Amino acid sequence: MREMKTDVIVVGAGPAGLMLAGELSLAGVRPVVLERRAEPGTAHKASGLGGRILDVLRYRGLLDRFAAVGSPIPAPIFPFGGMQVDFTSLADGPMDAMGIPQARVEELLAERAVELGAEIRRGHEVVAVSQDDSAVTVDVEGPDGPYRVSAQYLVGCDGGRSRIRELAAIPFPGNTFPEVNRLGVVAVPDSVTVLDDGGLDVPGHGPISPGFTRTGRGVFAIGPVDPAVRTMFFQTTEDDLTEYDNDDPMTLAELGDSARRVLGAELPLGEPIRLSRYQFQARRADRYRAGRILLAGDAAHLLPATGTALNVGMLDSVNLAWKLAATVQGWAPTGLLDTYHDERHAAAGRALQQTRAQAALRRGQDEATDALRAVFQELLADEPALRRLAGMISAGDVRYPMPGADPHPLAGAFAPDLTLFTEAGTTSVAELLRTARPVFLDLADRADLRELARAREPRIEIVTAKTEDRPADALLIRPDAFVGWAAAVDEAADTATPALRDALDRWVGQP
Repeated sequence: MREMKTDVIVVGAGPAGLMLAGELSLAGVRPVVLERRAEPGTAHKASGLGGRILDVLRYRGLLDRFAAVGSPIPAPIFPFGGMQVDFTSLADGPMDAMGIPQARVEELLAERAVELGAEIRRGHEVVAVSQDDSAVTVDVEGPDGPYRVSAQYLVGCDGGRSRIRELAAIPFPGNTFPEVNRLGVVAVPDSVTVLDDGGLDVPGHGPISPGFTRTGRGVFAIGPVDPAVRTMFFQTTEDDLTEYDNDDPMTLAELGDSARRVLGAELPLGEPIRLSRYQFQARRADRYRAGRILLAGDAAHLLPATGTALNVGMLDSVNLAWKLAATVQGWAPTGLLDTYHDERHAAAGRALQQTRAQAALRRGQDEATDALRAVFQELLADEPALRRLAGMISAGDVRYPMPGADPHPLAGAFAPDLTLFTEAGTTSVAELLRTARPVFLDLADRADLRELARAREPRIEIVTAKTEDRPADALLIRPDAFVGWAAAVDEAADTATPALRDALDRWVGQP
């Protein structure tokens, strides 16, 4: 049997796997991506990116590439639990979103990964996995026959039905909701009247306003129809115990039958632009690592709401890649790779909490749940509640625990994009993180702190700069853009120096 070696095997060429391949390549590690499908996916699954992942793409210098084919939505009206949450009243826009089909996301991530040196093999299915103390090995069925690949680590990014998770014997507890969601973007026939509010006057049913309509047989949701282009976005949700394969395409007839059942009337449908079907599960792997095998994306968690899973999975990959690269390259501090499970398992738990709450709000059909939805909507009239919900949906409230009795408020948080004034000119935190290296940012000319960081060069980049209203004297920023340590303004050397030394040992390794 033919054999080959690489640094890391990534199984699955979805968004999580491709994001991981690009990040690993950026860090100087050679990944091989094995994808069982022969061609890139074309099925309409997720329809956009939102929240923290857009910040990460901007910090990597990739946001313009995505914006060129997507539709940025700076202050979205976001679906939540069968309701609409309007963030447009908040002046500073706590959550950005971008409309872009998942197939285009995968295309752009694949382009980037290949540009950086990753190899993507399509039509190559993993059939067996084994590991020992030094390597993990997979048997692969490819277009030219079977072969074997060995690497230091393997990451399963192969979706909710992950074969890698199964082979690693990692439990995947949770539940499947007995409902099916069908989504369509179709042309509006001339026989259907578009109302002034963007809703529809459906023959045999009457007016339907934009938003969510509950009929007792399910939920019918519609986005505002633009009379100029006469296309509509709509979705049906109804209880259904049938198990579907989400990769199987949905037909216009299936969508129309579902709309008829939910509305109790025929909804005339024109030419389809997008058709998709999906079911919701709430599951999280017991552990994200089994020896040299790790999980990311849907292989690690399934979330029962739209607009979350794609973003959370890509954030998994950004968190994992630099830790895995450091381990492969031999400079990782003890326990660094284990922090991937600690941090991202907890982050998925947070995402599960808010998406399960959405499922409860969405599925209830009695008067008690109607009252709950009304109270929930009323609470969102208060700005603090609206901001808190935005943090949950966007993953902007994710904060990783940091050691120490009283860490700085920025420690464990996503690094703010400060404008920086250096001897070489003006730059920003986002520009410093494009190469995905740890950054020691000295904002107060602290030679005592720079000296500690300098002992870790070239693994770390050291930048001295000034900024307006500096939030700290210095920041240690991890490659995933989270702050690993920060010194308070004017913090004494006898407290800042030992704390920085511990943080450098934890995130960058010994001198």
